[in-house]
Amino acid sequence: MTELASLGGARAALVAAALHRRGIGAGDRVAWLGWNDSAQLDLLGACARLGAVLVPLNWRLSAEELSWIEADCGFALLAAPVGAGRAVPFQHPFLVHVRAPVLDPLDCTGPGPLPPGVPASAPLLLCYTSGTTGRPKGAVLSQAAVAANARHAQALFGFTPQDRVLTVLPMFHLGGLCIQTLPALLHGAQVLLHQRFEPDAFFDAMEQDKPTLTLLVPAVMQALVAHPRWATADLACLRAIGAGSSDVPLPLIEAFHAKGVPVQQVYGATETGPIAIAQSVAEAWAAPGSIGQPVPGVEAMLSPAGEILVRGPNTLRHYWPNTPALDAEGWFATGDAGRVDADGRWWFTDRLKHVIISGGENIYPAEVERVLREAPGVAEGAVCGRADARWGEVPVAVVVPGPGFSVAATLAHFQGRLARFKHPHAVVVAEALPRTALGKVELAGLRKLAAG
Repeated sequence: MTELASLGGARAALVAAALHRRGIGAGDRVAWLGWNDSAQLDLLGACARLGAVLVPLNWRLSAEELSWIEADCGFALLAAPVGAGRAVPFQHPFLVHVRAPVLDPLDCTGPGPLPPGVPASAPLLLCYTSGTTGRPKGAVLSQAAVAANARHAQALFGFTPQDRVLTVLPMFHLGGLCIQTLPALLHGAQVLLHQRFEPDAFFDAMEQDKPTLTLLVPAVMQALVAHPRWATADLACLRAIGAGSSDVPLPLIEAFHAKGVPVQQVYGATETGPIAIAQSVAEAWAAPGSIGQPVPGVEAMLSPAGEILVRGPNTLRHYWPNTPALDAEGWFATGDAGRVDADGRWWFTDRLKHVIISGGENIYPAEVERVLREAPGVAEGAVCGRADARWGEVPVAVVVPGPGFSVAATLAHFQGRLARFKHPHAVVVAEALPRTALGKVELAGLRKLAAG
């Protein structure tokens, strides 16, 4: 039995038996479509027992995108919570509605005999990554990789049976599932599972449930800090929060620090399990904005071009169905630029594919965005490149305006703060920034806005 085969206990054992009687076994893909639900975790535990593969689906995707994923990997079964309330665009009638703790329509009369000896190398999760162009890739993570990530999470957060972990991020993403939720359960902690993030529900949980840990992303942090209840919110129950994003704006970190809550940044990707580099609590206080250091058991280095490379037991070995993901020495290229300071702390610089090359000079949007956020009247902002006949490409700022905003004042704000070639050549006003389900700015949409 693998480390993950105990997940969900008796509930997951019943689900595994039901799936087994339905003919689902090693290597079969079982999809999940729905908001956060404990039944998804039972389904994951069942897959671990059977050697099957769970495919968490992003319910925010279009019908065409969901259909493409189904066609790419094929589902033996598609499960969704009762009352999920959306049309499922698949051609095959294999939808099974589920309600925790078991799959209701299936015969769950007893655990029954299950296949023995599922190896740790067996695939467990097939997670489709959201690329900026083209079709997504399906990252295949083994049971051993998921278990290794859980050990890394334990080293970071030190889960105990006394912990109450609040999950508000979507578990169709590996961050919401595997940075805190799954590791907490594997180490005996209690998980408070919200279907989705709602600011009032978060503040209610602080008052009533008193969670000790939670995981947030910048967009969620911003929504909380801007909420009317933030000023009087008591977060003393939290001993830390994880921040699952490469670049967390310093003002958001400072807002939580001001309430006595350290923000532990966690760096990684779907392909790395996701935890690869992260901050301890001490590092969170000492160096806000750093992404920390490689977690025990993971190696990281910079390529000659400054790209972050990661190697460890938590990484995928291939994309679906069998496209290699690592180089000959086992390194995964993250596509992110970074640096290491004199104290050995790692810092995220930018995503390499976001680099703007203007007149032969490299411009990292994150550097421009840090200045943009401080401009008067800018509620939110992001920077990307726009084609230019003279320079090849120039930076453009896309801004959500707030009180006191003006284009002229925004452009003037860069004077003396950045080299001239890094200044935005234009400011485009938008009602909102395009974002992914985890709140990250979506580059393709941003470029469309910038292009006008």
